[in-house]
Amino acid sequence: MRLRLPRERPAEPPQGYKLANPVLSEDCGRIGFAGVSIGGAQPYGVLDEARCMYGRRHRCPALRCDCGFYCLHTLAAAQALARVGAHRRAAILEVTVLGAYIRFERGMRYARQRVRVARIGPCGCGLPPEVFVDAGWGRTGWRALAGACKGCAAGRGEVSFEDFVRIGGGRLRVVPGHREARADGAAGGRPAARRVPGPAAEATAMQARLDRLQGQLGRLAGEA
Repeated sequence: MRLRLPRERPAEPPQGYKLANPVLSEDCGRIGFAGVSIGGAQPYGVLDEARCMYGRRHRCPALRCDCGFYCLHTLAAAQALARVGAHRRAAILEVTVLGAYIRFERGMRYARQRVRVARIGPCGCGLPPEVFVDAGWGRTGWRALAGACKGCAAGRGEVSFEDFVRIGGGRLRVVPGHREARADGAAGGRPAARRVPGPAAEATAMQARLDRLQGQLGRLAGEA
């Protein structure tokens, strides 16, 4: 007698998190995302269906194949993966899992998905991203994008978050940074406020202490 796992019947489609690189078509008419593993060769859209990477004619996710979309159960797990050097500039996507899926301990493999939120990785200088720029690589017919601050983006073919969302049909929300963010940090709102880097803050405090010391020395010299 073969034992079967119980079928899940969720009231709402499951949610998940994954890493991917934003991409823009060469004619600037489509957007998509390229995965950070084997699936990166085939960029997918905001709403898309998985196709077998091995060209087999079966529905994804097939039990005897590793095809299909993948996601993690929690944002924390995706954030931990994004700390790896190779994935630091990738976006963290929040997706709705559609169709058939197979559940694992840390995530799911499934047939269809809708990308709801894209949390864009930091600029190379460490500041929060404000626009997209050409990442310097791509796929056939696609060029990869990376988040950048306004200062680093100058002259690098900027693509605003708003334009990226518009090209994708307007049903995607873009959030600067990998951390949790409120809805007002989405595309169309004001860009995230820049934080003063640690070294700059320390230099400012040191300069203030030096100014106070110089003033005290000046008063002592006047009393002598």
